[in-house]
Amino acid sequence: MDRVLLLVPSASYRASDFLDAARALELQVIIGCNEALLLTGASGSLQICLDDPDSAAEAIVALDGVTPLDAVLAVDDQGTLAAVRASERLGLRGNPPDAVAASRDKLRMRTLLSAAEISQPAFAALSPTAEDAELTRLAALVGLPCVVKPTSLSASQGVIRADTVAEALVAVGRARSIAVKAGASPDQPLLVEEFVHGPEVVVEGVLTNGELSVLAVFDKPDPLEGPFFEETLYVTPSRLGATELRAVTTTTQAATRALNLREGPVHAELRVRGGRAWVIEVAARSIGGLCSRTLEFGTGMSLEYLILAHALGRPVDSLRRAHAAAGVLMLPIGAGGILAEVAGRERALAVPGIVGIELTIAPGRMLVPLPEGNRYLGFVFARGDRPEYVEAALRAALAELDVRLERGRPVRQRAAGR
Repeated sequence: MDRVLLLVPSASYRASDFLDAARALELQVIIGCNEALLLTGASGSLQICLDDPDSAAEAIVALDGVTPLDAVLAVDDQGTLAAVRASERLGLRGNPPDAVAASRDKLRMRTLLSAAEISQPAFAALSPTAEDAELTRLAALVGLPCVVKPTSLSASQGVIRADTVAEALVAVGRARSIAVKAGASPDQPLLVEEFVHGPEVVVEGVLTNGELSVLAVFDKPDPLEGPFFEETLYVTPSRLGATELRAVTTTTQAATRALNLREGPVHAELRVRGGRAWVIEVAARSIGGLCSRTLEFGTGMSLEYLILAHALGRPVDSLRRAHAAAGVLMLPIGAGGILAEVAGRERALAVPGIVGIELTIAPGRMLVPLPEGNRYLGFVFARGDRPEYVEAALRAALAELDVRLERGRPVRQRAAGR
């Protein structure tokens, strides 16, 4: 029986889906986490510091000496570097560690993509000691509106649009504060990027010997115009035209080659306009949160099943999606406060096309909206014959949900795209 070590951050949503896939593949699973964590379906656990990839890799190599491993996989961003460093030392399938490190550092990613002449926003780095005049110069260099972002955070945390130099000055202070509170070094630069107009899409794929197989392209039907970039709807298949879809897939493949990503899942985000695609992000991981539940392949294989099978070099029957159209709504957090309840769940589930709702923040917990926050309240899933039908179902479900804070203060939940 093959044995897999899954690196699972304690705050991850995704452990149960990977464990379900591991059972279907008849794998033995050990959980590696930054706290003592033994989940149902796992045969053991390893407590390691995922924020220290070198020490984590040492611990994984030591574990392999006692309990040989056939694959080491990270279920989320936090463990990806530890996983590939350990895999390289153990001779297991995985990406070059330098490639994964570059995909996790937005400045390194931009620099490598620029050297390869990949379409992306104009960008510049802003040092922590830069004066206001330097930001004014950089804003003129990349153009206004611009986007200010930390180089090491994900899930749109700390990402802020600025339409003027004055707004950029405020955004820099706020983004830097968010990054430091999230654990980034105070010496870390910020990115100042051109704001690229146009719809945004997501490419979900898997790399084998550097060749990209596209599993799905998701539209983000809500315009992501800022000032913060809260994602709400993902719907697949994409409704882009053939020329734009081709630009999206070829640009994603070119970006993975520029970063030297070779094996495993890829999650890319791009903006599209006029038949061209601009790379916003390329990550050496699969889609975040519970969004992977929108995807089934062949005769019911999950995305996690495909990722595990690929890591072990096992063949799969088909990479073709099993449903005509599917989508997910990431429940937005409209205001901060202590969650009391989410009412209307039964009404939302009764909307035709809705196939599930999963709340991921329990009552009594704090809701933190973007740009400071990095979590969603929950996920709503839909399937249907056409992407238009799926999108309409998700919007109708959102309209039925009523998020309430403690002390009876309702949060008016804006309808996606409204």
